[in-house]
Amino acid sequence: MTAFSEILGQEKARDFLKHAILRDKIPHAYLFTGIPGIGKTCAARALAMTVNCLEPIDGEGCGHCLSCRRFKDGNFPDFFCIKPDGKNIKIDQIRELNRKLGFAPVLGKYRVYVISRAQTMTIEAANAFLKILEEPPPQNILILNTTELLELLPTIVSRCQRVSFQPLPVKGITDWLIKKKGVDVEKAGILARLSNGSLGWALDMYESDFLQRRKEWLSQLISLSALPKTGAVEMAFKYADEHKKKGPDDSGQWQANAMDILTVWQSWYRDLLLLKAGAGDHLIINFDFISKLKKMTEGIKNKGLINSILLIDQSQQELHRMRNVPLLMENTVLQLQKLNHG
Repeated sequence: MTAFSEILGQEKARDFLKHAILRDKIPHAYLFTGIPGIGKTCAARALAMTVNCLEPIDGEGCGHCLSCRRFKDGNFPDFFCIKPDGKNIKIDQIRELNRKLGFAPVLGKYRVYVISRAQTMTIEAANAFLKILEEPPPQNILILNTTELLELLPTIVSRCQRVSFQPLPVKGITDWLIKKKGVDVEKAGILARLSNGSLGWALDMYESDFLQRRKEWLSQLISLSALPKTGAVEMAFKYADEHKKKGPDDSGQWQANAMDILTVWQSWYRDLLLLKAGAGDHLIINFDFISKLKKMTEGIKNKGLINSILLIDQSQQELHRMRNVPLLMENTVLQLQKLNHG
């Protein structure tokens, strides 16, 4: 996507950016915040194309001039993306950015740099980037994308124009999947509810076997409460064995897989808690399991559900920091069994 009009939702963010372009009041640095997959990168591309368009129309790139055509073809010489090298954006990457900032635009009016996952900058990289912000070179626009605002240096945040991107509504994602991807209504609804407002995640789930794996994870979770402690231990060991089979080269994928499992499990406990509180079916994420959910509410306590949600939330936070994913999953499974054992 290279036009503001192509971005799903985000009307407030789009209008704010277009208004700045129309008034020719573009700051040297933007900070786009919000969960993954909701349009931050698309908005950065739309901004870059529009400010370099030779004949912009109402704050949008025309799509037909030389600059727009080159941008849409992916070979515009004044647009750059900086992504983490491994887990972090390193100081050498920021030094290279600083070097490039000294050059004038080749084709457009501005050189635009998008720093993806800006919160992953090392301390050294962040301090070097801060110096760039303190003396911003002309004809350059820096756009920082982040999902974790609090992990950025406050001094960096204060020197950028912040633009917040919001989670997308279920209906918007559902309609988009049906119209753009031809997904059937029921499946589109399930994907939209599971996505937590992220179109990107909904697409990832659609293009993978996520829904099938989700059914397996939920089946395991449902059986967990009825298992004795020895059975829970066996289930916990199963997750560790799966990690060992994958090997060290797949540790990153296993970590992502573990996060998906925890997210699905947390949505299950959330649904149970809402149903016990008398919420309507339209608020339920796993509505394709609505009969099973309603049956389970009869024999489970609110305290156990709340503590399960809090436990999974803590496990997700620890998952970002620790390397021993199997140990974390083992502990989570055992604690969930303890909290909900009938």
